Amino acid sequence: MTTSFPRQSARTRRFTLGAPRGFLVSPDGSRVVFLRTRGGTDPVTCLWALDVPRDGAEAKERLIVDPRGLDLPGEEDLPAEEKARRERAREQAGGIVTYATDEGLTLAAFALSGRLFVTDLDAAVRPLDAAVPAFDPRPDPTGAHVAYVSGRALRVIEVATGADRALAEPEGEQVSYGLAEFIAAEEMQRMRGYWWAPDGTALLAARVDESPVRRWHIADPANPATPAREVAYPAAGTPNADVSLFVLGLDGARQEVEWDRGTFPYLVTARWDSRGALLVVQTRDQKTMRILAADPSTGRTTLVREDTDPVWLDIVPGAPARTGEGDLVWVAEDGHDARGLIIGGERVTPDGLHVRAVLDVDGDTVLFTASEEPTEIHVWAYGPGGLARLSDGAGVYGGRRRGGTTVVTGSRLDRFGAETTVLRDGAPVGRIASHAEQPSLDVGVTLIRAGERELRTAVLLPTGYTGDEPLPVLMDPYGGPHAQRVLAARRAFAEPQWLADQGFAVVVADGRGSPGRGRDWEHAIHHDLAGPVLDDQIAALRGAAERFPLDLSRVAIRGWSFGGYLAALAVLRRPDVFHAAIAGAPVTDWTLYDTHYTERYLGDPGADPEPYERSSLFGAVSGGDVPADVTRPLLLIHGLADDNVVAAHTLRLSSALLAAGRPHAVLPLSGVTHMTPQEVVAENLLLLQIRFLKEALA
Repeated sequence: MTTSFPRQSARTRRFTLGAPRGFLVSPDGSRVVFLRTRGGTDPVTCLWALDVPRDGAEAKERLIVDPRGLDLPGEEDLPAEEKARRERAREQAGGIVTYATDEGLTLAAFALSGRLFVTDLDAAVRPLDAAVPAFDPRPDPTGAHVAYVSGRALRVIEVATGADRALAEPEGEQVSYGLAEFIAAEEMQRMRGYWWAPDGTALLAARVDESPVRRWHIADPANPATPAREVAYPAAGTPNADVSLFVLGLDGARQEVEWDRGTFPYLVTARWDSRGALLVVQTRDQKTMRILAADPSTGRTTLVREDTDPVWLDIVPGAPARTGEGDLVWVAEDGHDARGLIIGGERVTPDGLHVRAVLDVDGDTVLFTASEEPTEIHVWAYGPGGLARLSDGAGVYGGRRRGGTTVVTGSRLDRFGAETTVLRDGAPVGRIASHAEQPSLDVGVTLIRAGERELRTAVLLPTGYTGDEPLPVLMDPYGGPHAQRVLAARRAFAEPQWLADQGFAVVVADGRGSPGRGRDWEHAIHHDLAGPVLDDQIAALRGAAERFPLDLSRVAIRGWSFGGYLAALAVLRRPDVFHAAIAGAPVTDWTLYDTHYTERYLGDPGADPEPYERSSLFGAVSGGDVPADVTRPLLLIHGLADDNVVAAHTLRLSSALLAAGRPHAVLPLSGVTHMTPQEVVAENLLLLQIRFLKEALA
């Protein structure tokens, strides 16, 4: 009996289990370390290594640590900090989901069930008698010590002797050392809160004081005996956590790093290499970003570079960095529409190449990702030999590089699954296998450019469809800024294909605000998160209808998070176009969403509330040009344990709809967060959505 697609998708965590990830390369290029589960339905992540020979022989991989061999409790015993980190990282697997190593890639540290372990990467693994629970362990560059966080304190344990002590302990219940605050982890992609000195004698550590942040309480209505969970959530227009930075010496020395924190309250990232410490700070309105050099002995900082933009500046992963010669590696527009790679103050990429992230710097070679076409993300290298693209074929790629060894990994549009190739001095020397399952269906996706704005749009039709009659349409967007759904990766369209096979033409479109098409395109949604994105979905729908047999009298839309907001917006504002909607975990009132994301696009609600009113769903419920008696079927879905888009968004919208006499349905998911990794929930949620859509569109 063939496993149904919803069941298979749920068991495989949307086909991510079994795919290799988390690559690190040793300084001499002789070893690649990575994470992978043993199979496509195995949720326990193991630590692996690939030995890269220099004699031209085939590289061989080996298992370093399987958590099942350590006789530990399961994921139910995770520390609260680790649960929060996994939620922020959208981590769906278990086991060793993150690790850190020394500079030479000879020692790795990781935490399991709150206990700290180290391995010499030759299969010898042992626990360290650290404080419990241990979170985010990181060896120093020499491998002599491991730093970690426990009880909001930053601690250090000596690997050889097991001597353990606190370097910095919190002065109050709302203070922590070495942790990334909510905004850093959720919006800045900064999951860490401390950085080792290159000689292993000190750390640069973030001190986070959450006492200014408003408290929200997330209850579990299905279990009334369970106390509500209190979270510090900085909603738009309200105070953020107070983040400062200290140099903490292993000898007990303590020095605060000084910068204008009143003007630049956001600590974007930091790094500490042999040439000194750098940090990136940002104004609250995100229009100015500075790179500062810090003197660890005095705490004084000096300006290295300042970038400004009248709208906002985006954070680019991996920057800043430095080449072997000490040149600063940065990414910025610098007067161009596309972000470019800047080395030593010189832009080294052409105008048509949009840089996405800096992956690694190996001597004077910079490895980075960039797009010429927004649906494709390729790995590029810039070095003494100039600029070169290392990935081939329409796809989405990433990579790592050190010591002349390059790992290129990615997914293509013309085949399913991840492919990982290891190159030594530019020549392939091995592959790292993926054990991910392939879906029990054939994915047939067509990418088009719809409308006058050439909206990147994917169209999927039912398998075997002959075109005898027009199909009802299901729009399936994210649709918002800072994310893409239309990418040249076959796996991204497995679920849309299954939806199409239920009798729909599925249309997925990326509109204005989505990355990869330049500054002006991304900034088009400034102060209006509703109008441009909704207009672009309608334009993509009509553009697809010019090429495919679509029944525009039966159009549904579904989405999650921003996509859920867009789905509800569509049926409330444009019921003439959209005839049913499923809104999953929707943001309904932008004053309830977090500071860094929301204020980037809509500004300060206290200074100018109009962009918030313009983008809110509530105006479409109680006013606007749509008569109250014109209603469309609307299903609202929300996880009651969601601490990102809290359930209050859906509950308040439901109350407003009820007060306006607008029929709708609400599906609460007990114990579910912003993700839905639970197998039973993920499987049945798909089936329930299809049932709703078929009934709504008759």
